[in-house]
Order: sequence, then C-alpha cells, then structure tokens
Amino acid sequence: MAPTSAIPDFYYFCFGAYEPFLTLVGFLGTLADPLTAHNSQAPWLTDALPYNVLPTATFVTILQLSHVCALLGLVNLFVLSAVRAHLQGNPALQEKIVFSLLTPLLIGDIFHLTLTLWALGDDRWNIQSWSPMLWTTLILGLTLMIPRVCWHLGIGRYVDSRDTSFRKGYVPAPTMKG
Repeated sequence: MAPTSAIPDFYYFCFGAYEPFLTLVGFLGTLADPLTAHNSQAPWLTDALPYNVLPTATFVTILQLSHVCALLGLVNLFVLSAVRAHLQGNPALQEKIVFSLLTPLLIGDIFHLTLTLWALGDDRWNIQSWSPMLWTTLILGLTLMIPRVCWHLGIGRYVDSRDTSFRKGYVPAPTMKG
C-alpha cells in the first residue's frame, strides 16, 4: 500500500516536534547564558582566550541568531501542523507545501555544515580539539539533514508523481455490516 501523506508521523516528529524542541532549547540556553553559548561554539586557539564579557555587537548577534533558529523551528511546527490538519485529503498539495518548507531548510543544512567546517580553518579536521558544543551542533544538524534528504528522495511518504496512479485506481474493499 502506498503512503497517503506527504508528512507521515516520522517526518512530522522530526520537523514538527524534534526540530522546534532543539531550536527552542538552543534559544533558551542562549538567553540563560549567552557568554557560554558564544564561547563554546568552536575551539579557542592557545594564544587567544575566550571572552569574559561579550562585546555588545557580539551579544546582540548571538541573541538574534538563536532567536531566528527558534523562529524557524516554530514555523516548521505551525506549517506542518496546518498541512496535516487541513490538507489530509490532498496529499499532492501537502507535498507541494512541505517541499516549499523543507527545500530551503535542506539548503540551509548543507550550508550550515559547510560554513561551520570552513570557518574552523586549518583546524577543521583536528576533531580532538572540537568543543562539545561544536560536536553537538554538527551531529544534531545531521539528524535533521538526513531525514530531509530522505523526505526529498520520497522515502516512506506520499510522492504524487509516483503514487497518484495507485491512489486513483484504489477502490476500498467492501465492508461487511452485521
């Protein structure tokens, strides 16, 4: 039997619950301790010490960045919830809307991983010097990027170009009333 939803439970959990949870926790952690959130992003060189007090521009930037991440998580939650609630009988339209949401996020995942490694410079492959926060950022990023790639590949979900003929030809079996 072909899938009947473009956003089945697994994908809804990943992008409508897990991702908003991660982004909100990150935002709250940054609000609670912006200095640690900043200083733990990457390893510090031995000749440069971490900040004891963040410059105002850095403080504002890290709060804005964490806020935007949390906002993206909430957009996921609201869009995916609306798609599931209001378009459950139209998986082709579900697919188009979810594609419009997940495609820029997948591009963002790729750029996030690439830019993070690029920003580490010559130390990018010196993984023993990576901070726990850097490891967490990269690993959690992959836990979102891999399901997004799977969604785009049509794994475990309705794909209109593949499943529409099955859906149109499907006639439910008669039920016996007794």
